[in-house]
Parts: sequence; C-alpha cells; structure tokens
Amino acid sequence: MTESESPIQSSAETETETLSPSAAYADYKDRTKKAQTPLGRFSARMEFELDDFQLEACAQLQDGKDVLVTAPTGAGKTLIAEFAVELARDEGKRVFYTTPIKALSNQKFNDLMDVHGVENVGLLTGDTSIRRDAPIIVMTTEVLRNMLYNDVAGLSDLGFVVLDEVHYLADRFRGPVWEEVIIHLPDRVQMVSLSATVSNVEEFGAWLSEVRGPTTVVSTSHRPVPLVNHVLVGHRMYDLFTHHDSDRIDPALNHATRTHGGPRSKRERATRARFRRPSRTQVVSSLAEAGMLPAIMFIFSRNACDEAVEQYLSSGFDLNSREEKVIVNAALEKLRDELASEDLGILGFHSFREGLLLGVAAHHAGMIPQFKQLVEELFSQGIIKVVFATETLALGINMPARTVVLEKLVKFNGEAHVSITPGEYTQLTGRAGRRGIDQIGHAVVIWHPSFEVNEIAGLASNRSYALNSAFGPTYNMTANLLSRMSSAEAAKVLETSFAQFQADKAVVGLAKKVRKNEATIAAYEKSMKCDLGDFAEYARLRQAISDTEKQETRTKSKNRQREIVESLTALKIGDVVTLPTKRVEGAAVIIAPMSSRDGGSRLPTVLTEQGKVWHLRPHEVTAPLPAQGRVRVPKKFNHRQAGDRRQLLGILNDAIHEGKVDHEAHWESKPGSPGVSSSVTEMTAQLRAHPCHDCPDREMHARWANRAAKLVKENDSLIARIEGRTTSIALVFERVQDVLRTLGFDPEQSDMLRRIYGERDLLVALTIRAGLWDNLVEPELAAFASCFVFQSRRADTLHSERAPSRDLKVNGDEAVTMWRKLFQLEEQHALSTTQEPDRGLFKPMYRWTEGKNLADSLRGTDIAAGDFVRWAKQSLDLLGQVAEVAEPETAVRIRRTIEAIRRGVVADS
Repeated sequence: MTESESPIQSSAETETETLSPSAAYADYKDRTKKAQTPLGRFSARMEFELDDFQLEACAQLQDGKDVLVTAPTGAGKTLIAEFAVELARDEGKRVFYTTPIKALSNQKFNDLMDVHGVENVGLLTGDTSIRRDAPIIVMTTEVLRNMLYNDVAGLSDLGFVVLDEVHYLADRFRGPVWEEVIIHLPDRVQMVSLSATVSNVEEFGAWLSEVRGPTTVVSTSHRPVPLVNHVLVGHRMYDLFTHHDSDRIDPALNHATRTHGGPRSKRERATRARFRRPSRTQVVSSLAEAGMLPAIMFIFSRNACDEAVEQYLSSGFDLNSREEKVIVNAALEKLRDELASEDLGILGFHSFREGLLLGVAAHHAGMIPQFKQLVEELFSQGIIKVVFATETLALGINMPARTVVLEKLVKFNGEAHVSITPGEYTQLTGRAGRRGIDQIGHAVVIWHPSFEVNEIAGLASNRSYALNSAFGPTYNMTANLLSRMSSAEAAKVLETSFAQFQADKAVVGLAKKVRKNEATIAAYEKSMKCDLGDFAEYARLRQAISDTEKQETRTKSKNRQREIVESLTALKIGDVVTLPTKRVEGAAVIIAPMSSRDGGSRLPTVLTEQGKVWHLRPHEVTAPLPAQGRVRVPKKFNHRQAGDRRQLLGILNDAIHEGKVDHEAHWESKPGSPGVSSSVTEMTAQLRAHPCHDCPDREMHARWANRAAKLVKENDSLIARIEGRTTSIALVFERVQDVLRTLGFDPEQSDMLRRIYGERDLLVALTIRAGLWDNLVEPELAAFASCFVFQSRRADTLHSERAPSRDLKVNGDEAVTMWRKLFQLEEQHALSTTQEPDRGLFKPMYRWTEGKNLADSLRGTDIAAGDFVRWAKQSLDLLGQVAEVAEPETAVRIRRTIEAIRRGVVADS
C-alpha cells in the first residue's frame, strides 16, 4: 500500500473491478468523498487496515455520537480513542483522556506526545500537573470527577472525553468515580468508553443512552492474535482443548493429570508416581525450548516474584546476548544517575541489575516506578525475555508477550485467598500474543493436583464477565450535590446511576414473577374452596400448629445440644462414663477432657473396657454424658504405652466390681424444659371444632391450600427484594445526609468537605475543622497526612505507631478519637464504616520530610520502597487538597511540606 492509499480504498479495489462503468464511477466518487473525511485521512496514515469494529466506532464518533467499545485486550480499542483525539484537534476542541491508574496515564502521556508534540499534551494526576492548559490532557478519572464538581467553567471548550478501562466502575472502592463522571459530564461533550469484554454490554449501553443520550455499542470478541491455552503437567506441555473442538478437553491432558492425581488409598499412593511441580527456572527453560518467549509469568505474590528472579540468578541460565547486555547496561547507567547512591542498596538495585542482564525481571507494586518503567521498556524491546509479575501488570499497561503463564489459580484479595474469576483469567491472558509479530499467543497454566482440569477449562471458555455497578453515595458526593441542588433533586440524580438502572431492571423481572404468582394463588384459592366453611382460615390453623411444633422441636434440639456440651465440659480426667454408641460397649474412663483447638472444640478422649483409646466424635454423643463414678488415673499415664493402659483398665475394673460405678446415673435436665405447649393444645382443639374439619374433601382442599401458602411466602420474599432494590440508594443517601447533619456539615457549612476526596474524606474534614493540622510543622504534617491514606498490607499490622513527636502523637490520638465517634455514628445509621487512621507510616514519612535518605527513612519497617513512594504520592495529593481549605498560615506550611516530600525517588516517579 502506498502512503497516499487509504485502507478504505484498497479494500474496495477488487469489488470495483466487477462493477459496471457507471457503478464504478459512483463508487469512486463515494470513496474519494470518504477519503477526505477525518476518518479517511486518519485511516490513510495507518500502516495497517482498520478492523471492522474500529471503522464502525470511528464512523459513529465522526457522526457526533457517543460510543461504548468492548473488545479483548490487545484488539486495538485505543485506536478509537486516538481518532477521538484527532477529531478534537480538527474541531479546535480540547480532549481529556482518562485512565484508572497513574502508570497507564504516564504511558498514554508519552504516546500522545510522540504523535502530537510535547507542547500539545498535558498530564494531571493527584500529585502531578504538567501543562494543564494543553489541548490534550491525560488524567486519572478522579481528577476529572473533581473538575466536574469544582471547575465546570474550565470545561467550556471540552469536546471529547475518553474513559479508558471503563469496566473499572465495578471496582468496589473506586468504581463510583466512573459513574459520577458519566452522570455529571455535560451532554455536549462526546464520550468514548473503552471496556474489556463484558457479558451485559447491551445493558450498560442502554444505561449510557438513557443518562447521556444516543450511544452506539460496538462490541467484538475477536482476538487479532488467536490464543491457545496450554497446561504444563510436570515438565510436559499439553493443549487444554482438542484442536477440532475448542470446548472439549484434550484426552491426553486428562490422562496425564489422572496419572498424577490425588490418590485416596495407600495402595494408590504406592502405585502412582509422586507429582513434583516444576520450578520457575524449569518453566522458563521449557518455554525457551518451545520457542514461547518472551513471557509474563503471573505470580500472585510480590515476595514470590522477587524470589523467582533470585532463583533464576542462581540457576546459571542466561537469556541475553552480549549485544543485549550492552543495551541493558546503558539503560541501567542512565537510571543509576537518577538515583541517590545511598538508596541503591534498599532499592535492591544490584539484584535488579543482575536480573536484567540475564533477561529476567520482577514487576510489582513494591518496586519504585522507575524500576517498573525500565522493565516495561526493555520487555517491549525484546531485551527482557521473562517478567515475573503480580496481577497489577494486567491493568491496562501496554506490555504484550508471546506467552502468559499462570502459576496458580488462587490469589489473595486483601481479605482471603480466593479463586480467580473468568474475567480475571481473560484479563491476565489478554497479554498473550503480539499483534503483527506472533501468529498465535499462548496461555499456560501450571497444573497441580489441588485443582481439576475442568476448573481451567471453565475459566478459559468463559471469556467475559458481567459488569455490575459498585455505586453508592459518599460524603463528598453528597456534599457536592447538596451544594448545587435540593435533597429531592439530588436524589433524582442518584436515581440515574447504573446501580439504580440495574436494580430497576431486576425489579421488572421480579414484579412480573409476583404478578404471575398472584394469578396462580387466586386459582389455588378457588380450588380449595369448601362448602362447609372458610377453608383458608382452617388452613391457617393447620399451618400455625405445624410451625409451632417445628419451633418447639428446634428448641428441644438446641436445649439437648446445650445439655450435651455442658455434660462433656463437666467431665474431668478419671470420670467414668457409659457411651451411647454401639461401637463402644461397657464403661470408659476419661483420659483427656474436652478442649478447644484451631477455633473448634475437641471432644474428650476415653479408654474403653476393651482397652481401646477412643477420641469421641460429635455424632457418637447423642445424649448428655453424666459421670457415673471416678477412678484415679496414674500421674504419668501415657495412653500410647500398653502397660499404662493395662494398669488403668485394672483400676477401672476394680472400681466396677466394688460398686463405685453407678450405671443407672443419668443427667439431670434443668427445670423448665418444654413439653407440648398449651398453645398447640388450644389450636388443635380449635382445628377439630372447625366446620371444615369434617369435610370429606378436606385433604384435597389442604393440598391446594399448601401450594397457595408456599407461593404467598415466595411473593412476600420477592416483594421485600423489590422494596430493597428500589429504595437502597435513596436510603443510603438519606442516612449519609443524617450523618452530615449530625456532625454539622449542612450544605451551607460543607465547603471544606466538598473539596476533600478520598476514602476517609469526612474524617479528614473533621480534623481540619478541629484545627489538628494548624499546630504541626512540616515533618509532622507529612506524617499526619499519611495516616489518612496509608493502609497496612496486613490487618494485624494496624497499630498505634510510636509518633516521632509529642504534637504528632497528641493529634494522632485525637484523630483516632474522632474516628471512633464517626464509626459509632455510621454503625447506628447502617452505613459502610470509615477505616481507622493507620499510623504505620508516621516514622518513614517524618524522616523523609526531614531530609533523610530512603534507607534511613525505611529503617526498622517492612515497607517496600515502591509502596513508600506510592503512599508518599497519595499523601502529597491529600496535602494539596488540605492546603486549599486550611487556614492561610497552615496552608503555607503545607506547601513547604509538599516541596520537602517531592524529592529523590518520590519526585522522579
């Protein structure tokens, strides 16, 4: 294709040859007209022909419509965003390109500068502002949300907004920000929403059309580079699916896993080969031999990623040529010049360097941004062959590989170890296959007997997931809405959320089910009609008797269980009992009492008359176990010694023969144990006196009555669900307003809160209002800010970190006191609770702001350098917000604090 030739033109060449001269001329004029459009000019500059979904989405944008594009990772969604930027430039309008994470913002910032020039592209994140008046601005989604609340006038020349990774709105922590942007963005601004493949795209598109106007949904599940799924069993690679049937598991794989599967019996353990999972170095070696590098190996642990690099360093393998090492060394020298020499040790620079030289690297949030950026650059150039990464690498960063490896199918989500979802599997394996380089991409799961092949197949065959809203009113959102409109108007705005849209849609189906049930109930009631009397009344009596009897049975059962536990707890070593089980005959003596272990209870252990040691199990104790006598157990009794067992048996037998064991002893139940209640007796009498009791068709009527009763119960549940769905957001909004009013943040007094954004927004506003920031100096301000953004990686590390200064300790304690009051208020109003201020970063932030180097700042902590940089950046963001609403003198000190923090690795990232 020549430079002047458009893909639109070339794709039509063969068709033109078969047309009549007049039709060919008309086609020529049409193609010429299209070539002169923005899309035609944009297409002509591409080195490849645009895919159908790209052409369709771009054409809709050109016609002035919003678009929602869903496609697999690597399919080329961002090309549509690039066309939106072109349209904005042609029309002389500004365009905002929003991303969910800062790393992606930085990448898009560099990409757009390469195309449109440095002077035309700006960057706005929480702590960075570069050319904020440029026509093209890359920003995090939170920044745009803040602008929509505080700087609407600055959006007058805004023509387009790109929401990259819009499926983030399902994120329970940050998702609501996307919905706030979509709801408040002026209708005149065209919106480009880019998403991973989701199963309910039509539902999401319908909501966008309702809240924003005409929105075209463009969706494709086609991967430009086909993906082949594999399973590595030991040292051998198998295809997951047969070649002729993409949903059928390869029989060879099934056979291989059965060979190493988890055996049940000793005989099977003896006959089956013991399974050994290949080491990470062996996995890399297998991939290299199969020609499947470069690869990203996802390991859901930062430490494990670093360990993988260390394991590779000690293996003696080398994936890089001499020429590649020269390139790596040049890049490392440039990076070394940017870092303080005293920080190289704590940053792990030397291990990092050795790994890069051999062609491997780690990539996770614990690394400083400069390390991660270099890994991304060298991997994209093909210099690094293997990256050991956590799942954060899958979030939007353009870093494709030939192969993606999943070491496990379980990850820690911050609260528990959970299996990955089909959506996460799709996101992770979406990195496999480089467009224009690889014919196919490879996804490899390292098999282990702890999971079934069917689990892998389920993840691989389900290529999309449902997008569900995580929206809910926050304190800041509520304060901003109420500053611009009445409570009733704000409630109507919230009703336009995707969360409410999904709830309302679900309500339609539930209401339909209720109406259907009501019609069926009416038919049942007609069938149960009795000529002798009101059978519905009779049926209610029968049901009341049944319910009461069931409740009494449950109560008796609970009382019985309580008595059993009480009897077992009362037993002591030496007590003699008779077990209520056929498996153990005669008397037995307690040799170990009931105890608690691993959060559960272990029942007593006994020595039976037959000389057996028996650990009691719950199903064997069906009645309270009273002590029928007591014997002396030798002091150093060991039930594993046969001689000790014989000695105790002799003592037991002597006690029985001497009449010291009372086999007739029984457990005395506490008075008041219920028998048949008087209410059941009374209701039974009423039932027998009812006219319908003597009806010859009574049981037939009763069957219809039972069916009607079941449907009435089902309907009651459905109606409760409908009411819960239709009022849930409105109720939360009311409760949030109640909390704000209680704390004195009425719309007229909420200016401070309206400008504080974050998960602890209200708590921060309370501390500002109380003057807790006003008496602190720069290092104290930095540390104080950190406790409102920092979150310890492990829950048990949340503690009252010893403060570096007295004022900081006092103010930190006061902030926690305020949090406790807020926490109680939130619990009273059934709201999600604000997290406690976390003082785990007090010392590092204080030291860093004092001017200490990174090693000294982090000494005595387990905080990774990359984590510290990230938390420092978030502290900078919060400090910038506080400076806008604090007292003038405090604001001056806060700005000095910001300058003191923004240095070294924090400034360069």
